[in-house]
Amino acid sequence: MAPKLPAVLLAACAFLLALAAPLVAGEPDMLQDICVADYKSLKGPLRVNGFPCKREMNVTADDFFFGGLAKAADVYSGNPMGSAVTTADVEKLPGLNTLGVSMARVDYAPWGGVNPPHVHPRATEILFVVEGTLEVGFVTSANRLLRRTVSKGEVFVFPRGLVHFQWSVGEAPAVAISAFDSQLPGTLPVAGALFGASPALPTDMLARAFQTDGGVVENIKSKFPPM
Repeated sequence: MAPKLPAVLLAACAFLLALAAPLVAGEPDMLQDICVADYKSLKGPLRVNGFPCKREMNVTADDFFFGGLAKAADVYSGNPMGSAVTTADVEKLPGLNTLGVSMARVDYAPWGGVNPPHVHPRATEILFVVEGTLEVGFVTSANRLLRRTVSKGEVFVFPRGLVHFQWSVGEAPAVAISAFDSQLPGTLPVAGALFGASPALPTDMLARAFQTDGGVVENIKSKFPPM
């Protein structure tokens, strides 16, 4: 018969497990001051949880600088959504490597510019409206829509992994800045993932899932060519 563990030990194990549970949701802690991404050292496409570190003697202040969010993006020319996202993640800002944060700027055309329903699989997003007025929202796993209007100077949070959107509802162009708790949050557009995947999802399956016919599905697919 196996010996029983002392009650104190069982309690300690339970306490440690409780502490460990929330840790799996975040990125690992750093073991050094900085780990500037060394893009040139990559010998292949395989990358696990970040880039290799540049030698510290080769690091400069420019590795921690990105000016791309200062300029408004074009939301009109050939842009059916009327919005444009400019990211400041580890792929553009090497100093972010291992720091577990990133940002993005979103520009919206007035009256209807939309950042369409999408998911960030690796990050929670907090959005700050710089200019204009947005209607924003997300859908919970219980299919409940939580939405509201957010104006200049106000903030809204989108939980990790939930479908969410932003939509301009003002007379003037809108601008928002988003922050993420990941150096590379990832973005999965819902419509693009379903209708623009490569190889393509079966038309018959999508038709049944959306309770429509194959012609409608093929028409939607034509608007989302595979990347």
